[in-house]
Amino acid sequence: MTPRKALVTGITGQDGSYLAEFLLDEGYEVIGMVRRTSTLNFERIVGIQDRIRLVQGDLLDLVPLIDVIREHRPSEVYNLAAQSFIPTSFGQPVLTGEFTALGVTRVLEAIRKVDPSIRFYQASSSEMFGRVVEIPQRETTPFHPRSPYGVAKLYGHWITVNYRESYDMYAVSGILFNHESPRRGLEFATRKVTYHAAKISLGLADRLPMGNLEAQRDWGWAPDYVRGMHLMLRPDAPEDFVLATGRTHSVRRLCEVAFGCLGLDWERHVTLSAADLRPAEVDLLVGDASKARERLGWKPTVTFEEMIEKMVAADLALLRAQHHLD
Repeated sequence: MTPRKALVTGITGQDGSYLAEFLLDEGYEVIGMVRRTSTLNFERIVGIQDRIRLVQGDLLDLVPLIDVIREHRPSEVYNLAAQSFIPTSFGQPVLTGEFTALGVTRVLEAIRKVDPSIRFYQASSSEMFGRVVEIPQRETTPFHPRSPYGVAKLYGHWITVNYRESYDMYAVSGILFNHESPRRGLEFATRKVTYHAAKISLGLADRLPMGNLEAQRDWGWAPDYVRGMHLMLRPDAPEDFVLATGRTHSVRRLCEVAFGCLGLDWERHVTLSAADLRPAEVDLLVGDASKARERLGWKPTVTFEEMIEKMVAADLALLRAQHHLD
């Protein structure tokens, strides 16, 4: 039996690496698309790099995307590549739009030209809800993004819907709330906190500057969410789904849990930094994933506290190894 074949853009990121592992376990042949750059970071896929096929492509260029899809003929495409750091989107809004918005159009157009029967998953974001008009947020909640990143993701979301309705393509949008892991980049709030808490506990630092401590997010475990991505491409008819835990926690609570894992009082080490405040803040995001639960059988398996404990433990081990500490 010929294995199913999946193309994953953004395979070297947190979600891409977990999704690749999941798909390999499911018996897929996995093709990972990476950009041609002078420095490539394969740290997250080092354990599976010899089991996947890496190809060069770029969301900024349609022709190579067509070439990749024509050569490898995947049955599924997961578009996870984006400029995904929100503060950067304020400083580089045009670049963010090119990658995170128009990049989606280029992937969809490549699929339409080569083989419109390919099933397509677009990584949408809870940041599209922005200034929320209802709590919790679900698939039918109106959008009001509050960052260039959120605006670009909203374009990607609607162009996915448009291709689905215009060309009868199996194109779905997963509206995922925040999902974290030890593979999260150090610039993201959860990893920034767990990494610096571990660093402070080892005597390698003393202070952690943070922005808005009152912002609240629905944080889940990344491996749970990539499983949901795969489930979204299984139904006979394409639909969009929210994935979330339905629980919200403040950045203040994040600091409390992370430092508490190490027996530290977070208030002695966390300082407020105006430089870390956003020009326009999203105050509260919490999702309603009942549709995914009922139609896909998806639900989160790791609690917020368990997730932070895992991340703190991983950062402790990482720092001990880096600094040759017993």
